[in-house]
Amino acid sequence: MAKLDTTYLGLQLKNPIVAASSGLTDNIKSIKELAANGAAAVVLKSIFEEEITLEYESLLNEAEQLGYHDENMDYFDYQIRDKNLNRYLDLIKDAKEAVDIPIIPSINCHTSHEWTYFAKKFEEAGADAIELNLFLSPSKSAIEAADIEERYFTIIKNILHECSIPISLKISPYFTNLGHIIRKFDESGVSGIVMFNRFFSPDIDIEKLEISSSFTFSTPTEIALSMRWIATMARRVNCDLAATTGIHDGEAVVKQLLAGANVVQLASCLYQNGSEHIPTLIDFLNNWMDQKGFNNLNHFRGLLSQVASSNSAMYDRVQFMKYFSGKF
Repeated sequence: MAKLDTTYLGLQLKNPIVAASSGLTDNIKSIKELAANGAAAVVLKSIFEEEITLEYESLLNEAEQLGYHDENMDYFDYQIRDKNLNRYLDLIKDAKEAVDIPIIPSINCHTSHEWTYFAKKFEEAGADAIELNLFLSPSKSAIEAADIEERYFTIIKNILHECSIPISLKISPYFTNLGHIIRKFDESGVSGIVMFNRFFSPDIDIEKLEISSSFTFSTPTEIALSMRWIATMARRVNCDLAATTGIHDGEAVVKQLLAGANVVQLASCLYQNGSEHIPTLIDFLNNWMDQKGFNNLNHFRGLLSQVASSNSAMYDRVQFMKYFSGKF
């Protein structure tokens, strides 16, 4: 049987299957089920900057109505932060005790005000690495692209200064020059890059004339974007690459590894099929490797990346009108 062990962020993993940050990774019961079914690492559900900020503001408003003054505000500041932070630190500690696979907490932020403090606490709680989930919305047209990018690097620099454990960066594809910025992220000192973040997608109800949420889970066709960029950047950066979004079956796992991913991160397919879906993916990978004569992942990882492929121009082509000129 082929060997599936690999490394990610300097961590030894028994296979390339990682449970992505989601509601499935916010409690010990689910984390134990994921580990028992073969997940090689777990990224905990993100702690959000907004969670703390909004709760803090709510309590301050209530305190002011009760007659508290500015001199009492520090108490509420620390009370709120300690409540949320301690709950998350307990999750890290309990997860480390419950399973024998790497535990990677996730920080979802858009400023650098408090997160270096949180990151250090995660390290002290026993986290094996930290996934920094960064997205600064490009929808504010008054902010220039260079200013947005500079904020990314300020946050990264501050957290790297505080922590000695590996840091991975989960990004979106929404950059002016994606290949260039990925190289700059690599040079910043992060140990890994996760491609790509999946966002809330608004929908429109044409009967109620309301904006609603939709497209909660990814679909298999969504693998195309991350696979394209994993293949484009593999062997061109020193940091590890994790592929996520649209990975629903064993074939998709193999594709991302051939493109050059070190690991794949799963969420939607686990929501839809349960953690019992992981052994199916592992079996497919094992059987495929046996059929192709590959003894370990390094024998084929990145085999079809842009650098290694004999038809690398396919990754550069973005217009496809020529395919509509004739019959399929």
